[in-house]
Amino acid sequence: MNRRVVVTGIGCVTPLGNDVKTTWENLCQCKSGMGPITHFDASNFPTTFAAEVKDYDLSKHYDDPSRFEHAGRNIQFAIGAAQQAMADSAILDSKLPPEKIGVYLGAGEGQQNFPLFMSIIGHSYKNGEVDLHQFATEGRERLPSQEEIEQEPNMTAGHLASLFDLQGPNFNCLTACAASSQAIGEATEIIRRSEADAMLSGGAHSMIHPFGVTGFNLLTALSTNNEHPEKASRPFDKNRDGFVLGEGAGMLVLEELERAKSRGARIYGEIVGYGSSADAYRITDIQPEGRGAIACIKMAIEDAGVNPEQIGYVNAHGTSTKVNDRVETLAIKKTFAEAAKKTAVSSVKSSMGHLIGAAGSVEAITCLLAINEGILPPTLNYETPDPELDLDFIPNAPREKKVTHALSNSFGFGGQNISLVLAEYN
Repeated sequence: MNRRVVVTGIGCVTPLGNDVKTTWENLCQCKSGMGPITHFDASNFPTTFAAEVKDYDLSKHYDDPSRFEHAGRNIQFAIGAAQQAMADSAILDSKLPPEKIGVYLGAGEGQQNFPLFMSIIGHSYKNGEVDLHQFATEGRERLPSQEEIEQEPNMTAGHLASLFDLQGPNFNCLTACAASSQAIGEATEIIRRSEADAMLSGGAHSMIHPFGVTGFNLLTALSTNNEHPEKASRPFDKNRDGFVLGEGAGMLVLEELERAKSRGARIYGEIVGYGSSADAYRITDIQPEGRGAIACIKMAIEDAGVNPEQIGYVNAHGTSTKVNDRVETLAIKKTFAEAAKKTAVSSVKSSMGHLIGAAGSVEAITCLLAINEGILPPTLNYETPDPELDLDFIPNAPREKKVTHALSNSFGFGGQNISLVLAEYN
């Protein structure tokens, strides 16, 4: 029989705030995390704005920030969010053997040292081409030895294991926008199978750099509403024109129920359902009939042992792109049937942008807070209904409503689909 898995600690760093309390308050107050890009000069890019983390100071979370001077923003965000979650859970005070606590992340790359990198390219540029020999030679001389290894996606999980002496299973998945939701689902399975008693799980990502913005612009995935960044992310609205790139981290401490109860831990809720599927379609496009999304939503609800009518809130992937929002709406309608139009749905990406690999973990935390606080966060900038998208999208203001179960969807480039069902613990 599978063991029950609960959440005993949460932490986040987002464009709305550098901790859970600030993020949640700003989310419920309908504030926007969008603004002009400050990490680099984006004035000549088709998109000149993003949802950046503001005023982040690693020294507030870790007493020796120089240890991570070569680490990307993703790793620094992860440390801040993990410190919050671990302290919140007090799991390290529980005398649980370190080999019984693991790490499972969905963490991607961080902001690299682009000024130095571009300087080296400039010095190596001759007669219209980059002299690769000179580039390699100067790179060896000027790039710090730690710079390259810190860009490896698994380094974040390695750092967190080292910081907290977590000697159990250690994994990182990089399945684009579905990554941290997948990490939470897989970490849940590890505890269910008794391979660990607790897991630090979530994600961290920062793609607000020239290569990241260029790539998404080439895919025509980003909004280009440069005059009104705060209005740019408008999930499910008829005039949506793309997502807003964000950055940040979300971390959860998952724990086997009986152990959590035995130490008197605070329980935010329970991970009761996990569904995973692949579109097996085009790499950059969601399957137009929603077959992958439908499959993973159904799987998560069946795993949870509930009916769609019991899901009181859906935290949608809701990217604000034309096709994704249409297909996700279709998938919800097909899986929820008659219950679909009675179910509240919203996308917090309208407030904090799309955190890519970190999005699912922050949105799972949002679901837990919605369940605990009896407040459902809104979809901002929903002004002109799209006739094809006819669900209850909680437009422009939070809603007081008690729910016991929430569904969180994450759909990634490459066709990866993840759904989680989170429930009130009782």
